[in-house]
Amino acid sequence: MAIGLGTYAFFWRISERVEHPLTLHQMLEHTHDSGCSVLQICDYTPLETLSPAELAAVDETAKELGIRLELGTRGITPEHLRRYLDFADQLDVTLVRSMVNTADHKPTEAEAIDLLAQTAPEYAERGVTLALETYEQVPSAQLVRIVEAIGSENLGICLDPANCVAGLELPTDVVSRTAPYVKNWHVKDFAFTRQAGWVGFTLTGCPLGQGLLDYDSVVHTVQPAANNINQIVEHWLPWQDDAASTCALETEWTQHNVNYLRSKS
Repeated sequence: MAIGLGTYAFFWRISERVEHPLTLHQMLEHTHDSGCSVLQICDYTPLETLSPAELAAVDETAKELGIRLELGTRGITPEHLRRYLDFADQLDVTLVRSMVNTADHKPTEAEAIDLLAQTAPEYAERGVTLALETYEQVPSAQLVRIVEAIGSENLGICLDPANCVAGLELPTDVVSRTAPYVKNWHVKDFAFTRQAGWVGFTLTGCPLGQGLLDYDSVVHTVQPAANNINQIVEHWLPWQDDAASTCALETEWTQHNVNYLRSKS
């Protein structure tokens, strides 16, 4: 098991709301400085605009810093997944996380199986694992059926039990249902708070160990896979009063969460 950072741990520091968003090279440096050994470049559209030379430079920086790269995208059409398989080759990546749905393409279960059946053998042949993330738009039971229908060791699940709360699934149910197929874990804590006037709730992130994520139970349930999968730190950090305080808190949460995971290893 390795501890890594995802680009969602840099959500605000790479956003247009800050004056100087971090570059990929800077994210790699921050990953190294935090003591992590993996960076998951996830839903980071600038990656798709990089030239072969620029991709090679990212790969070189990662290797110099001792950081392994993972990739993350959305969608399961063969054309798109093959494009990310090519990125994986160029960046020496062995895991790509994706999501079944995109904003403009929501395949049925049967359609998803058909689409994945076209590219799963290619991922397996090139030694790359495709991990489909748990989230509220696709019930976890359906996601498991899709993975089981393909039946490839190189197709599994990226576990993120927090996402499924919005689909009225209990995190413990999601973890137990997907446990045999987990290939990657997005680790973030979360909590409900009452809205002003007690009218409704807000579901937001919080530092690990301070919310509803039962980390120890997840590790126990997904064993022995938990010994082999990478745990990728993410955040649901609300915007604070300004960019400086938001970025400072994001940095603080990241290091807290990395230290928390280290204390558990």
